Amino acid sequence: MSAPLPPTPPDTESRQDDPASLQKQRTGLNRVIHAAGFSWAGLRQGWQETAFRQEVIAAAFLLPLSMWLGRTWVERVLLAGSVLLVMIVELLNTAVEAAIDRIGPEWHEFSKRAKDIGSAAVLLALLLCGLTWVMAIWARFA
Repeated sequence: MSAPLPPTPPDTESRQDDPASLQKQRTGLNRVIHAAGFSWAGLRQGWQETAFRQEVIAAAFLLPLSMWLGRTWVERVLLAGSVLLVMIVELLNTAVEAAIDRIGPEWHEFSKRAKDIGSAAVLLALLLCGLTWVMAIWARFA
């Protein structure tokens, strides 16, 4: 004979109204549409960050330029991809910073470490992008 199941926690009903729980219940196109809305909200939040705005403005110039500078589709993808990678890493860094700030405003070594690592990831993405563009310019004009 099996033991009876423990009672359901009282807050289970309130969790069903939670947006995260609702998203898990959605299927098909409805789920995709709602996920796109969350992604759009994330881009709007990213736009509040000065660094992301600067990167978007640079991308508006660099993405079309990558189509001209690259001689093959591989070069074009690498140039454009390196620009997009910078923006992706910046958004992830912003997410890490927001989560750390949500925990609390007080200074903590782990919080500092997480923010520093996120910043280092952005730096590496920028260096990769810069190196990719310098090499492509060199190959095109040297």
